[in-house]
Amino acid sequence: MSGGADPGVVNEIAHSSAAALLDRVRHSEDPMVVERVLTIVEREGVDEIAELWSSSPSDSLPGVLWRLYMLRAWMREHRDAIARLWRVGEPVATSASAIAGVDQAPTEDDIVRLADSILSGAFTGDFAVAMERAAAFTDVVALGLRVEAKHLSDMAGDLTAGSGPSVPAGTTDSSDSAAEHAKRHATRAARLMHTAANLLVTAKDFQHAANLWRRGKLE
Repeated sequence: MSGGADPGVVNEIAHSSAAALLDRVRHSEDPMVVERVLTIVEREGVDEIAELWSSSPSDSLPGVLWRLYMLRAWMREHRDAIARLWRVGEPVATSASAIAGVDQAPTEDDIVRLADSILSGAFTGDFAVAMERAAAFTDVVALGLRVEAKHLSDMAGDLTAGSGPSVPAGTTDSSDSAAEHAKRHATRAARLMHTAANLLVTAKDFQHAANLWRRGKLE
């Protein structure tokens, strides 16, 4: 279409397709249907799904489904790092562990199973509960990121102050090397904090979606 698709049409298609997909799975007893819905990103490609749903607001059904699919893809792709972040953010089992359905020391395989369980639960179980599980999970991972960022920031501060670990042997200028190490730690800490902030926003989106669903206002 010349000039691109009409935003109103795109919005209408986003809402109707999300509602149709959810309704189709909820009224099907065929496990193959559930499997196809779970793996739609792998089969159709993220660009196709993004074109339909990514511009939808977070308080809409297509918007929250988009975030849920992206959460699953992210969890599966970074399963090792996320398992570690969960252990950092939730060293002792709390209510978040119970809500998300995660052991306090999950393995990579546990993270993959959880990713599939949360998404499939949105389609075959209580949608609000699935959103709350997603919210609890992202909250803890965000906390893990913040803990790691704090550790890196402390290391950068120690290096800058000259009280950090010794500079690796073989460097020609130890002060420059320490400064470079400190800079790298600080840069990585900033990236982790940025990711944590994004996850916290997403967690709030999931929780808000759960509340809207229970009130019959998520469309």
